[in-house]
Amino acid sequence: MGDITLILGRVREGDAAAANELMDRVYAELRQLAAAKLARERAGQTLQPTALVHEAWLRLGGDEQPAWQNRRHFLAAAAEAMRRILIDRARQRQAVRHGAGLERLELESADIPQALPDDRLVALSEALDRLAEVAPEKAELVKLRYFTGLTLEQVADTQGISHAMAKRWWTFARAWLLHEMQESSRIGEKA
Repeated sequence: MGDITLILGRVREGDAAAANELMDRVYAELRQLAAAKLARERAGQTLQPTALVHEAWLRLGGDEQPAWQNRRHFLAAAAEAMRRILIDRARQRQAVRHGAGLERLELESADIPQALPDDRLVALSEALDRLAEVAPEKAELVKLRYFTGLTLEQVADTQGISHAMAKRWWTFARAWLLHEMQESSRIGEKA
């Protein structure tokens, strides 16, 4: 049993110091995951990896951590928290009061292609929620892979599946999400 799992067990038993120890142990890993995710975000992103980790930690409960079953459960929750934070920020940027539809262009980054625009990120999140209803394990894989930047090998280890299974799930989930996003875009155009 890993150190993280033991610390999570102490958190579950009500050890107040264990939550701080948990943060100390996973902070570097969470920050690395946040940095990888933010590196793939659109240009002009003002959120820093440290801020994303801290905000995710607070959403997870801060010093009052819930009873995590194991490291996988904790990482899945962290991935979901980071996803929701990024989606909330994308929705805020789309809001009319924030200049919806207007795009900031920095001269230094004019030649750099942007990742997903806010409307596509929101569409991805909504499609991911629908995927979670029909295939929660595949949705969890996408969250870990896309929103925290884990490699397929890391996701396979985290989810307790083979690398080959992770590749199949990733291929399925990407195709499923693309189809869903295209369908919702067609419906939006007709409305």
